[in-house]
Amino acid sequence: MAKSIHELFTHVVATRRDKVAAQFKSGGVWRDVTWEEMDATATKIAAGLLTLGVQPRQMVSVIANTRLEWILADLGILGAGATTVPVYQSSTPADTQFILQDAGAVVVFAENATQLQKLRGIRGALPGVKKVVAMTGDVDAAGGWEMTWEQLLADGAAFLKEHAALVKARSAGLGPDDLLTLIYTSGTTGRPKGAMLTHDNMLYEAEAIHKTRLITPDDLQYLFLPMAHVFAKVIETIWFQEAHVMAFWTGDMKKIVDELGEVRPTMMCSVPRIFEKVYASATAGALAQPGVKGRLAAWGLSQGEKAAKLAQAGGRPGGAAWSLAQKTVFKGLHRKLGERFGGRMRFFVSGGAPLSKDVAYFFKHAGFTICEGFGLTETSAASAVNLPADARIGTVGRALPGTEFKVAADGELLIRGRGVMKGYWNREDATKEAIDADGWFHTGDIGVVDADGFIRITDRKKDIIVTAGGKNVAPQNLENLLKNRSSLVSQVVVHGDKRKFLSAVVTLDEENLKKWAATHGLSGEHATLSQQPAVQAAIAQVFHDVNATLASYEMVKRFKVLDHDFTVGDKPDEQGRAGADLLTPSLKVKRKAVNERYKDVFDAFYAGDATGD
Repeated sequence: MAKSIHELFTHVVATRRDKVAAQFKSGGVWRDVTWEEMDATATKIAAGLLTLGVQPRQMVSVIANTRLEWILADLGILGAGATTVPVYQSSTPADTQFILQDAGAVVVFAENATQLQKLRGIRGALPGVKKVVAMTGDVDAAGGWEMTWEQLLADGAAFLKEHAALVKARSAGLGPDDLLTLIYTSGTTGRPKGAMLTHDNMLYEAEAIHKTRLITPDDLQYLFLPMAHVFAKVIETIWFQEAHVMAFWTGDMKKIVDELGEVRPTMMCSVPRIFEKVYASATAGALAQPGVKGRLAAWGLSQGEKAAKLAQAGGRPGGAAWSLAQKTVFKGLHRKLGERFGGRMRFFVSGGAPLSKDVAYFFKHAGFTICEGFGLTETSAASAVNLPADARIGTVGRALPGTEFKVAADGELLIRGRGVMKGYWNREDATKEAIDADGWFHTGDIGVVDADGFIRITDRKKDIIVTAGGKNVAPQNLENLLKNRSSLVSQVVVHGDKRKFLSAVVTLDEENLKKWAATHGLSGEHATLSQQPAVQAAIAQVFHDVNATLASYEMVKRFKVLDHDFTVGDKPDEQGRAGADLLTPSLKVKRKAVNERYKDVFDAFYAGDATGD
């Protein structure tokens, strides 16, 4: 039994030394890396960190996109007996400075020239950082603060010739209760807090997922999720446990579909936003077909919607119409999506945010299973998950073996088990607020556990809207209904706490808007197209159709279509982009930030004489 994640990794190296561990693309060609090759590089990094004076249990940060070097740096940090502090590459200089200062990082791995420049700008505020190691890009060698990846490896190799036993002793000194990583919550509100996750937290995750038989050594997984997110961290840990092959994306979101076709993975983990985009693109493409094909697609998709609603109500879809739709439209979608995914996909795992039931049913009808799971940074990501053979859409599955769920009197879900964090770094007050005396972590999510143990999340506790009329509304449910009603819609944020009625701001999907515009004789830039009367009318119809299915107090009675979409990072005052920095790196909307950014828009909705419940 391994007592640390580094030891878990070395066990795999010992048993699968010459087997392929990872794949990455270089020079247009996918290249294999064995477990032995990974170990050799990681050991040099560990030795290199010792030459820089890194001590056991000190903090070393990584600021980079998801790539093989991120994993090698992480393993090197653990090999030096230290703790990894990930920072999103999209983090602003202010957020980066806060995390590095709060954690007390002594060394930072920086991906490229962009990250080097960011660090140079805040160097004066980081006296504790002794060295910055650049994975790529030119360094300012004269300043003595920066060094290249290659130089660190060379220094490590030289150190190992005389001190190999010392390096080995560092990792051997790690125990289950030592800090594996300090992951700062991306924070949809306020300053991030550092969740202290131990080696035992992640060893538990590896053991629990292994018991479910969800992933096997024969799998090939494609990884594009940001390694600074706890979801990707648990994926890394399970990779070491199961010893399958991991293929790393090249860093370009627009190339994910192409790379899936090249890698041909058997499984992939993702956040809901990616599934939403595939759903929107696939339906828009099907409906855009000319003549009979387009009308058949529209009919088939409508049958899919009826089947999904029937299933959600507890019924079982059937009949001649549904059978025909499956044999024609959905069979065709399965073939096309199968080609896009590489033809070997066994299942997907969705986490990080709620997955719309409409999207889940669409994938199911097209022949693909999405296993939705649930967890938080503070619970080491995976606390519950659906399994391919027993996945219930609308739930996040059952608790993992060894994890307990309980519903508090106010409906909040509580979690207890080995996956729950040690606490928040330097925040004893916040720790006591989050974890009670009996060890229950308060998730902040409202949910229920059914008689079979399946868990359903209904909303975030803090996101619940209470209208002026005293009605409780779960905004995420409404937002998903609106987003999935039309492929034109990218994001919806519903507003209305202590207001007479609900309102919303809407953003449009750039790619699908262009396709829609072309079929309607329109052209122009996104900002111009979004405000065209025909587009506004199409979005108004979306709200009309959804409102027709809701109680009066749930209806969104005013909305505004924005001329830009929301993006991650690049604050408006730095880039002049109105929709910037309104998504977390895991693509969740920063609700509080949106409400603040568009306060004037929302206030204007209530300045007239409109009434509501």
